[in-house]
Amino acid sequence: MALYSEKVMDHFTNPRNVGKLDDADGIGEVGNARCGDIMKIYIKVKDGIITDVKFNTFGCGSAIASSSMATEMIKGKPISEALTLTNKAVAEALDGLPAHKMHCSVLAEEAIRAAIKDYYDKNGIEYDPAEFPAPDEDEEIHE
Repeated sequence: MALYSEKVMDHFTNPRNVGKLDDADGIGEVGNARCGDIMKIYIKVKDGIITDVKFNTFGCGSAIASSSMATEMIKGKPISEALTLTNKAVAEALDGLPAHKMHCSVLAEEAIRAAIKDYYDKNGIEYDPAEFPAPDEDEEIHE
């Protein structure tokens, strides 16, 4: 069995939604101190819908593929739905990740949550802090 699925390889070699939104409504940046991966997600929101999303990721192929897949999964969706996206769903959509690369899908989930939290903060929107748990101790979040 190959280490990476065809979907992982496709999203790594042909990533979707790469770039930066200069007029982003929310920006989330997360990093994993252990592996050195850094993800930055930009979201544009209109009427509670994520109308556009872009990412910049510095990291391994699994990190890039996870970022690409996660952005595809939330684009055009309500914020409430984007908040339910889990790292497991990202990994499943990629037809799996090796166990030692699952942290990449966790970073994608955390980057999306950080971008949504930034959007809420910038717009004075109240939220339940429990929806935005602190990262694991071996990870760093930059806002």
